Amino acid sequence: MDLRDTVAVVTGGGTGIGRATALALARAGARGVVVNYSRSAEDAEATAGELTASGCEAVAERADVGDDEQVRAMARRVLERFGRVDVLVNNAATTFRVAHEDLDGLTDEAFAHVLDVNVLGPFRVVRAFAADLRDARGAVVNIASISAYRAGGSSIAYGVSKAALLQLTRNLAVALAPEVRVNSVAPGTVATRWQTDLRGEEGFAEWARAERETVPLRRTSEPEHVAQAVLGLLAMDQVTGEAVILDGGKHVTY
Repeated sequence: MDLRDTVAVVTGGGTGIGRATALALARAGARGVVVNYSRSAEDAEATAGELTASGCEAVAERADVGDDEQVRAMARRVLERFGRVDVLVNNAATTFRVAHEDLDGLTDEAFAHVLDVNVLGPFRVVRAFAADLRDARGAVVNIASISAYRAGGSSIAYGVSKAALLQLTRNLAVALAPEVRVNSVAPGTVATRWQTDLRGEEGFAEWARAERETVPLRRTSEPEHVAQAVLGLLAMDQVTGEAVILDGGKHVTY
């Protein structure tokens, strides 16, 4: 897929992996990038400003992926402005930090909310843009997690949601074929605000230092590494329904 003159939508695009991916798409020649957000308006506007300064037409679009009406309204605005959508990156996600053994601590409401945002959210966005992605013979990349494969992560709900996202990726790869390819990236630890919010700055620094001792590449992943994987999958015209694990090789030593 040649990204020159394409239009991309990145959910949760204002910070971290979403921001890095939006900037990478612009560098690859995207004509337009939609920076979706639900709460971080200032960050999304700042990212859109960076993209605009680089010569890409960018807009920050508020829509909670947990709300189908908001998602469909965003899709209408995007099509009115750009006339097409070639790339969709489903990056928006949420979690709660609940120890896995604390079953009572993970309420039904919390579990349902994580599934709603992390699984139904990407489905809603794909559904809203499906016809336009088909017209453009476009591509989707979902941002999953190593927690989809392992009994770890911030909570049971988060791991289950990311495992479900991998299956959603496979199902959508069939449902949208042959016009649209759908793949996913499953990062391990990535140095983002998401991690420092969960663990605190000192807590994350210590966690990452200890983990590097077990990672073959001896590096902590940065958002830009995930963006590289996203663009790599977009370039692979004969690949669909697949997941790329991005954790410096740690998963091969588990």
